[in-house]
Amino acid sequence: MAKMAAHAPVHFDWQFENGIATIRLTRPERKNPLTFESYAELRDTFRALPYAEDVDVVVLASNGGNFCSGGDVHEIIGPLVAMEMPELLQFTRMTGDLVKAMLNCHKPIIAAVDGICAGAGAILAMASDLRLATPEAKTGFLFTRVGLAGCDMGACAMLPRIIGQGRAAELLYTGRMMSAEEGAAWGFWNALHGPDELEGAAKALAGRIAKGPNFAHMMTKTQLNQEWNMGLEQAIESEAQAQAICMQTQDFARAYHAFVAKEKPVFEGN
Repeated sequence: MAKMAAHAPVHFDWQFENGIATIRLTRPERKNPLTFESYAELRDTFRALPYAEDVDVVVLASNGGNFCSGGDVHEIIGPLVAMEMPELLQFTRMTGDLVKAMLNCHKPIIAAVDGICAGAGAILAMASDLRLATPEAKTGFLFTRVGLAGCDMGACAMLPRIIGQGRAAELLYTGRMMSAEEGAAWGFWNALHGPDELEGAAKALAGRIAKGPNFAHMMTKTQLNQEWNMGLEQAIESEAQAQAICMQTQDFARAYHAFVAKEKPVFEGN
């Protein structure tokens, strides 16, 4: 199996410790916009994660008081105006592939959002499994502001499942900013933390998850995503199969023996 502790990306910062990979965009002076290159490198990184046995949890962190301002106006939006349809479709498929890679990376992803979280940045938060924010976080699906549809990178499928159809429709039609308080009340944010506590809270949550049965966490993430397209009977059967597989793991046996011994189980992810 591959290891990613020494991963050295070019277009974002990567830190790794105790099974937790922390990713942050590195252009704080521009509120951390995405470029063609950072999109592609993030996609490739998440595509590699299913094979990385050393990574248990990923934290998408903020930088310089902001999370991500979306696609860079000069380095992405400007060039897109001059492209023909084949190139445009190649780009939009690539951005969608980043979301697919996040959904299929087999690792829980925690977004730790401060300040601006806009456009594709809002999509990165949306595609994460858990989302923490500061009271200063401002989240906007801004696509209509630049003359595009709100249906970008899976937003029309995923956002209604998180906050409800009506609320999602309003945000996607108007492109307005969702306040942190709205996001918390609507279930977009799992919790709000002060700016000085945000990343620590995200890493504490990541550490708690990383100490758990990580093979079983992979199965949980898989089922959460796959069951969107299942009927109830299919979902129940799929979960029966998934749970039977987990019952063959050593972590399941460890939990049983720890319970009998009145001890806390120590999971090893196998």
